[in-house]
Amino acid sequence: MPQDNTYNNAQRRSKPEHISKFDHGGRIPPRDNDLEEAVLGALMLEKDAYTAVCDLLKPESFYEPANQKIYAAIQALGAAQQSIDMLTVTEKLRLQGDLEAAGGPLRISELTSRVASGAHVEFHARIVAQKYLARELIKFASQIEAQAFDESYDVDDLLQEAEGKLFEISQRNVKKDVTQIDPVINAAIEQIQTSANRASGLSGLESGFHELDKLTSGWQRSDLIIIAARPAMGKTAFVLSMAKNMAVTYNIPVAIFSLEMSNLQLVNRLIQNTCEIEGEKIKSGKLSQMEWDQLMSRVKNLYSAPLFIDDTASLSIFELRTKARRLVREHNVSFIIIDYLQLMNASGMKFGSREQEVSMISRSLKQLAKELNIPIVALSQLNRSVESRGADSKDGKRPQLSDLRESGAIEQDADIVCFIHRPEYYLRSGQDAAGNDIRGLAEFIVAKHRSGRVDDVKMRFKSKFARFENWDGEQEMTSGMRASRLNAPAGDDPFAAGTPLSGGTADILTPAGPGDQPPF
Repeated sequence: MPQDNTYNNAQRRSKPEHISKFDHGGRIPPRDNDLEEAVLGALMLEKDAYTAVCDLLKPESFYEPANQKIYAAIQALGAAQQSIDMLTVTEKLRLQGDLEAAGGPLRISELTSRVASGAHVEFHARIVAQKYLARELIKFASQIEAQAFDESYDVDDLLQEAEGKLFEISQRNVKKDVTQIDPVINAAIEQIQTSANRASGLSGLESGFHELDKLTSGWQRSDLIIIAARPAMGKTAFVLSMAKNMAVTYNIPVAIFSLEMSNLQLVNRLIQNTCEIEGEKIKSGKLSQMEWDQLMSRVKNLYSAPLFIDDTASLSIFELRTKARRLVREHNVSFIIIDYLQLMNASGMKFGSREQEVSMISRSLKQLAKELNIPIVALSQLNRSVESRGADSKDGKRPQLSDLRESGAIEQDADIVCFIHRPEYYLRSGQDAAGNDIRGLAEFIVAKHRSGRVDDVKMRFKSKFARFENWDGEQEMTSGMRASRLNAPAGDDPFAAGTPLSGGTADILTPAGPGDQPPF
């Protein structure tokens, strides 16, 4: 009995301190010691019980300090793939110097004697895990409340910190249960049948670039697509050309998060692209009468387009998640573009390096794409190794996966990794080694494709209009795009968007009234 008394004494000593740590308004935090003991007993009784709960529990999931030490010993044995039973756990605790604090050998044996079997260990473990999450939320809320009362804290910094901590807690949540394959097969067959009946023959969203759509079968739900290039290759011009195709031609609601350019700058680029007017003239406003007429005629195609722009600088991944969910819920947004990934941050969380932060952002974008079940495109910078390679070397200036900047996790998390390469930029002669004319040639390189083949797609880049087009010249005229968008059959849209939405560029572009001067 000495060991039992030792445990009781240790428990009496630790309990007041442990409760006060989480005490909130005089109420005892969520915990169930009987369930904790039942789980520990089952783990030492059943051979495969630890495998069922190892992803659900960690030592701090247990409320009682003694139980934490016992589970830590079990976890160490499991990690070493050693047998877990009453004797091995007792010996492990002895080697770690925690046996007496855990209640001694007698308490270890009592835990196993109180459990008939480990049949319900996973169910009990989930309850223990949920109560731990509840305690973490109570602790988190108390800390935020105390800091909010303290006027020395900046409210914006406090919000960022709160958002980061809450995200961290949410990642500890109980994992999703597995799904039996039958309903998944049925869903896959239904998707194949839907694709077969669609006029375009694509299972995903059309980008408006025909060869690219053939290669990818359209942008697919839940995919994270990385489009990377060196500066001046036209990353932003490409995604704006694609967003215009999708929103105006196919009536697909698109959201653009621009961390580098303001919404007005983006819309000016869209006007340059759509109205075929040089950017310098749009900036200066020095347009001929014919160009004014062209602008006012073609810009009408952008009004009421389901295109939404957010130009929040230094956007955090947590702000993006909140805004993206609202856009999907309120405006049925089916496609998200982020310009660009390296300008995002994970405020409120601490990292050892910028590479770790970028890895976390990349992983979170993939999780968000899966959660919202829509494709997300993120632009990315390439490192300077591209510039160090000679134009006449084996790979020349063509980008490679190893050129992705700041984190190898970007390549790992992405479903598709693409590069934009314009050889004309490096070969000023306008001809390649074989004497071929490369003026206006843009190579869209699909370097990684998780569910398909990799290949290069030729496109045409018109620099004075900041516009990408199909290489074969099959580019729909802007003047006919709005009619095409309004008359397109609803069944042809794989992520059906419904009627055109307001609140996109219509919030930024205001039609000129009678007698008004042109708005630009």
